[in-house]
Amino acid sequence: MTRVLAVLASLAGLALVALGITACSPLAFFDAIGPRDQGGRISLKDAAFGAHPRQRLDVFTPVAGPTGAPVLVFFYGGSWKNGAKEDYAFVGQALAAQGFVTVLPDYRLYPEVRFPDFLDDGAQALAWVERNIAAYGGDPSRVVLAGHSAGAYNAVMLALNPSYLRRAGVDPRVIRAVAGLSGPYDFLPLDAGTATDLFGEAPDTAATQPITFAGPHSPPAFLASGDGDTTVRPSNTRSLAARLRAARVPVQERIYAGLDHADTLLALSVTFRSKAPELAEMAAFLRQHAGERPQQARMVPH
Repeated sequence: MTRVLAVLASLAGLALVALGITACSPLAFFDAIGPRDQGGRISLKDAAFGAHPRQRLDVFTPVAGPTGAPVLVFFYGGSWKNGAKEDYAFVGQALAAQGFVTVLPDYRLYPEVRFPDFLDDGAQALAWVERNIAAYGGDPSRVVLAGHSAGAYNAVMLALNPSYLRRAGVDPRVIRAVAGLSGPYDFLPLDAGTATDLFGEAPDTAATQPITFAGPHSPPAFLASGDGDTTVRPSNTRSLAARLRAARVPVQERIYAGLDHADTLLALSVTFRSKAPELAEMAAFLRQHAGERPQQARMVPH
C-alpha cells in the first residue's frame, strides 16, 4: 500500500468508526469523498453483459452529450483477486470529461476463475458495447481500451491477442488503441504466488504474456509506469514498448518520476492530478488514434 493509500486507510477507519460502518476499502472511501470531474456523469449502472453477478458494467458519458463519441473501456486492477467498479467512479467520470463514452466493467475473480476467464469476461463486455453503446452517444466502431495494473494486463491482452474478441463475436478492428498503466506484460518465469495461482495451469505459459502477441498488426499503445513502482516493475512497460516499436507500431512510453504503483491510478483523479500529466497525455493519445467518426458508423444499437 502506498503512503497515500495508507493515509486514506487511516482516515477511512476513523470515518467509518464514527459512522458505525465496518466494511469499506480505502479506495472506496477515496472515491466516495474525493472531488469529481464535472464534465462527466454516470448514465447507466449495473447493466448485465452476462449471467454472473460480476458480469455487470457502468457507463459514464460527457456532460455535453455528443453523439458518435469514441468509446473507452477501462479495466481496474486488484491482482485479479479483488476490486469493484463502484470504487472507480472517479476514473469513469474523469475519462468521460475528456470526451469519451466510458465503460467500467466488473469481471470474475480468483479463486472462482483463473486465466483466461477474466479475459473472456472483458471480451463479453466489449460485445455488450458493440450492441448497446450507440444509445449512450458512443461510436461502437471507435473503441479504445485502458486499464491499471491487472486491468492493464486485461486491456493490453485483449488488444494484442484478437482470439478473445473473435470468440465473443467482436471484430478486433474496432479497437483503435490501448493504454496500459503499470501493467504486467512480460513476467515469465511465473513466481510462486499470485502468478502461479492464476496462470500456472495454462498449457502454454508464453500464451499468458501480452508481449508474446505484440506485432505489426497491434493497435497503437500508450504505456506508462512510475519509476518508483516495486509492485509491477517498469521493465514490463519498457519491454513491451520496445517490442511494439520494433514492429513499427505507434507507441508513447512514459515512466513518471516519483510515482509508485498506486500513483498511476490516483493521478487520474482531481485530487492527485498534479502528480503527473498522465490523464492529459493518455487522453490525447487515445483521441488521436480513435480517429474521426467514419461516415458509415453504426449508430443504432442492435
